[in-house]
Amino acid sequence: ASETASLEEHLQGWGEVILLTDKVLRWERAWFPLAMMSVVSFSFLMIYYLDPSVLSGVSCFVMFLCLADYLVPALAPRIFGSNKWTTEQQQRFHEICSNLVKSRRRLVGWWKRLFTLKEEKPKMYFMTMLLALAVVAWIGQQVHNLFLTYLIVSFLLLFPGLNQHGIITKYVGMAKREINKLLKHKEKKNE
Repeated sequence: ASETASLEEHLQGWGEVILLTDKVLRWERAWFPLAMMSVVSFSFLMIYYLDPSVLSGVSCFVMFLCLADYLVPALAPRIFGSNKWTTEQQQRFHEICSNLVKSRRRLVGWWKRLFTLKEEKPKMYFMTMLLALAVVAWIGQQVHNLFLTYLIVSFLLLFPGLNQHGIITKYVGMAKREINKLLKHKEKKNE
């Protein structure tokens, strides 16, 4: 609770922008995914067309973040109107901050489990990491960096909406059923 309150206080100037971003990421309107993917596609096409060096690209990205960090808290109340902040918006903002804290805790938990695996089962850790990194290296060799980044960014931006509308649950359930059918078929074959 204290971490959530601290995060809420830290992000207070970004409240309206965070709520709007949450609505877009959860696809509250049918055209939000199309608009989001259009912006992402246009951005990546511009990067492809301009072909900046890594240093220039990182510098421009950090410069954009600095501008946003400076301008958003100053301009958001003028654009959205600070007097429009309702208890419903405050509650949703609290839920978003709470979810961000939970996500950070999950990531830290996975990170700690990885190091626990390293300490308890070093051979398993070594083989798992070696295999996973080899697969990632192979994928990186087969797919162009910019296209791979585009796919990752697109998936990460579409994930909350896919999850909100139950699409991920549906397809994960279908995959589980198919795997179970294959396993049952294999067991019958072995008998």
